[in-house]
Formats: sequence, structure tokens, C-alpha cells
Amino acid sequence: MIDPKPVASTPQRISFDDTEIAFSSKSNSELRKMYGLFASMNSNFLVKTGTAFLKAAFAIKFPFVRQIVKNTIFEHFCGGETIEECEKTTRELWKFRVGTILDYSVEGAKTDAGFEATTQEIIRTIEKAAGNPAIPFSVFKITGLASTELLQKVQNGNELNSEEQKGFVHVKERVERICHKAYEKKVRIFIDAEETWIQDTIDRLAYEMMEMFNHEEPIVYNTFQMYRWDMLDNLKKAHEAAVEGGYFLGVKLVRGAYMEKEGRVAKAEGRQDPIQPNKPSTDRDFNDALRFCIANYPKIAICAGTHNEESTYFLIELMKEAGIAPADSHIFFAQLYGMSDNLSYNLSHAGYNVAKYVPYGPVAAVMPYLFRRASENTAIAGQSSREFRLIKKEMRRRKL
Repeated sequence: MIDPKPVASTPQRISFDDTEIAFSSKSNSELRKMYGLFASMNSNFLVKTGTAFLKAAFAIKFPFVRQIVKNTIFEHFCGGETIEECEKTTRELWKFRVGTILDYSVEGAKTDAGFEATTQEIIRTIEKAAGNPAIPFSVFKITGLASTELLQKVQNGNELNSEEQKGFVHVKERVERICHKAYEKKVRIFIDAEETWIQDTIDRLAYEMMEMFNHEEPIVYNTFQMYRWDMLDNLKKAHEAAVEGGYFLGVKLVRGAYMEKEGRVAKAEGRQDPIQPNKPSTDRDFNDALRFCIANYPKIAICAGTHNEESTYFLIELMKEAGIAPADSHIFFAQLYGMSDNLSYNLSHAGYNVAKYVPYGPVAAVMPYLFRRASENTAIAGQSSREFRLIKKEMRRRKL
């Protein structure tokens, strides 16, 4: 693995508008390509019609559609189709001290054979990360190893038949096998958050793994979606349990990924919406969670998964106030590959630990992930516009 570029020796206040640093890894031609992509994603009409066309094109196996997608949106948001193909992306990121989180983004496994194949792939990411500072974390979703229906039955306390009981034993065995490998190889691993109707089951599995493997150092991290109004309290309870159990609490903080779906399902089922009443409430709880984690450093290890500049600045200030060095191994920042390079590269340049979620998998299998990225960039107020504005700013700077 190549040595990364040195960080600034005396970093001052970071400016996330510094496009020279933000796009330092991009050539002029790559920047023009990004310009075209984000110009398209800036249009609701183009995103909707383009998504519909691609879904239909893949369904009928339209000629050349796979290659077109691979050379455009896939190339921008994904590292490759295999771990080996991600090597180039990992090297390019690490030149600028930005780490890679290999994220196997194939969805829809519904059989034991499919769940086992996913388990083996996650273990491969751990083995790839072992001893490699350029890959500081691995990650997996429990639904890659188990059916949603089974997880929901367990959460609801429904009686399981003998086949389901055996199936859930296999689920726990897969999770433990992954986390034991991470412990053995000293690779930190995220367990991603999912929908509320299965999240309690996921949480219980995550805390069981922490109790097994987090006594010496933080290995297993659970994910807290702060757009849920109960999540700050859940974080505090998780910390209490960790203190009582004598293990490190690994925390990945995010705002969340299932908002529209959660509200729709809650309304259909006639139950309370688990989502915060508004964005300021989510922002408040996210920052309060950051404050709580830093107040309980170093027994809480944290990764702030955020594209929000104010929350990023807030964590930087909390670290300064607590006298925590930028490169402290207990604190990371993370963004998605292909987005918010102004955060990732400027943080790294100033000496902070930062990593990109780098999805990978066969093009057709990763399409659901790509559709969400395109939709979210358009739906999140100002997100695509901000990316587009920064790209245009850098293009102007280079011309001058």
C-alpha cells in the first residue's frame, strides 16, 4: 500500500468550501464528468425518468445498458464489482489519507445459500482490511444474513416453529463468525441500522457481539439513526449496559436512511411515527449524541457518518475542547464515496481520521443502491445543488 500524502503540519480552521483540496484527487476530465452527472441529478425530472428507463432496460436486458451504467453513475458511486476491482479506488483515496470502508451492496438474498455467500464475502472484506490502514473498517447488514420476516417475528415475540428456531440459530452463528473474524484480525466492524420493526433484534445481536469482543478495544460498532426520536435515549442505555458489562461501546452515528418508508408503514399500521417531527429535532439530537459520546470518551468509540457541515464542525470543536488529537483512533468521520468530497478531503488534510463507504458488487445487483443515491441527492434539500456548486467553483478556479 502506498504512503499517503502528509497532512498540514499546523492545521487551522477547516474550510469546507476549499475546493482545491476537496477535488485534489480529480483530473480536469474527471471533474467535467462529475459536472455532467450532478447536473443530471439536479433535475427531478431527469432522475425520475432515468431511473424508470434503467429499471426497464435491465429488466429486458437492453444492449450496452450495463456498460453505460458502469462507466457513469456506477463508476462515480461504487468502487468496482469485486473487492479486487476496488483496489484502485482504495489506493486513490489513501493517497490523500482517506480510508475505504468496503461495503458489499448486493441486496435481496433470500436463501440459506445466499446468506452464507454474503457471510463469506463480508469475511473476505475483513481479511482484506487486516493490517491495512487504508481500510479502517468493514461493514455488514443483518438482513444480508437473515430474512426480514424472521427478524421481525423474533422482535415481535412471536412463537417460532422448529425450522424458524433453527434458522435464527444460524443467523446468530453467522453474525458471531463475522465478528469473531474481525476480533481475530483486529478489524473494526460496523453493523448497519435498518427499519424499526427489526432494529431491536439487530441491536440485541450487536450488543451480544460487543460483550464478546469489545473488552480490550472497540471492534464491533452499532449504528444509531438519530432521525428517530427515541434514539438519544437508546444511546444512553447502550452506554449504561457497556459500563456495566465492562466493554467499549462502538457507535456509528447517522441521521438515517429509511424516513419515508418508516412514516408510511407507521401510518398504515396505526402506530406512532418513530421519526422526529422535523429536521431541527434530528440535528439537535445528532449533536447531543456527539456531545454525549465525547463526554464518555474513551469508553465510547465513535464514527460520525455525516454529510452535514455544521455537525462536522461541532465534533471538531468538541474534540478540541476535550483535548482529543485529530488522529485519535477512537474518533472517525465518514461519508459516502462519490459525495461530500469537500468534507472528506479537507478533514483528512487537517489530520482527522476519515473514511469513505465504498459500495461494490455486480452492476445489476447494485442498482437498488444507485437508485437510492440518485433519489436522495435530489430529495435532500440542497444536497445535489451543493455538490454541483462546488464542482463549478473548482472548474472556475482551475481556469483562472
